[in-house]
Amino acid sequence: MSDDDPTTTDPSLYKVVLENDRVRVLEYRDEPGDRTHPHRHPDSVMVTLSAFRRRVTAGNRSVEVELAAGESRWLAAQEHTGENIGQTTTHSIFIELKEPAPTRARSGEAPLGPDAP
Repeated sequence: MSDDDPTTTDPSLYKVVLENDRVRVLEYRDEPGDRTHPHRHPDSVMVTLSAFRRRVTAGNRSVEVELAAGESRWLAAQEHTGENIGQTTTHSIFIELKEPAPTRARSGEAPLGPDAP
């Protein structure tokens, strides 16, 4: 694991629940006010198990994300910090892909936070 792996930067918040040659599945839980340290995610699918409100920050860019329980979102590879700015706990699953992303042209800034459905 690298120094910017979320299970290294925030081991009390991220837990590996399954890993094989193709994917790694992480469980994430936090409480209102909790913040993560800078960490990196590869291309992933995020599944929300609880509704939550968060601020995701990378460099000088921030987005607020509010999701209901039971949503699935694509999370493009990125480095960021997160903060629970809501009144509820966050509980989600990240399914990290280990296969390389297909080559594609870069168009503007990299995405931050999960993509809209």
